[in-house]
Amino acid sequence: MLELNQTITLLKAHYGAPRVPPVKGPFELVLWENACYLLPDERRLEVFESLRKTIGLNAAAIDSASDEVLLPIAKRGGMRPETRVLRWREIGRITLQQYAGDLNSILKLPYAEAKKTLKQFPTIGDPGAEKILLFCGVASGLPLESNGLRVLVRLGWGRLQRDYGATYRSVQAALKPELPSGAARLKQAHLLLRVHGKELCKDKAPLCHQCPVSGGCDYARNAAASLSHGDP
Repeated sequence: MLELNQTITLLKAHYGAPRVPPVKGPFELVLWENACYLLPDERRLEVFESLRKTIGLNAAAIDSASDEVLLPIAKRGGMRPETRVLRWREIGRITLQQYAGDLNSILKLPYAEAKKTLKQFPTIGDPGAEKILLFCGVASGLPLESNGLRVLVRLGWGRLQRDYGATYRSVQAALKPELPSGAARLKQAHLLLRVHGKELCKDKAPLCHQCPVSGGCDYARNAAASLSHGDP
């Protein structure tokens, strides 16, 4: 089994430096997470940039924008655009009412309190709040989304369980002794694991023969053994 640092080094050699979302601060990151649903990153970027150019990425502008302006943008973000508009307004309203329009102020709070604050926004749970803080330079571990989690489970970190939360916690516990220090390295690890899960280590029909870390992967080894024995 590869060490985490080895895994990230091999992934970076394969994919290059990961692309960082064009966002600044927790408010924009919350909007980024709510820009679309089950669509490619290119569409998320399109919706996000439309909000920037048409309305402006600040709480007052989002909160006061009309349905006539918001709904056409929200429709580019996939299903349930009306719900998306309501979420955007809620993000603006919470930021205005509780933080005087400046969500950057939460970055001065203790980590646990800042994380709790972010979880009051639509669709933001523990991993999402941790990722937002990491992208703002505040690190306390390696947040993972589903693609990155799948990669690490297949490599042998933690244990796949029926409950997603239990799987997540088992991976986090296994990773803890090997986590890199510093937000920059943790952010790079998050992004590279995510892109690997999307590009090669897919949920269905993973491309193990192209994988740069297959030499240390339990899943790839078992898949190869099954093929050699003629298993379907």
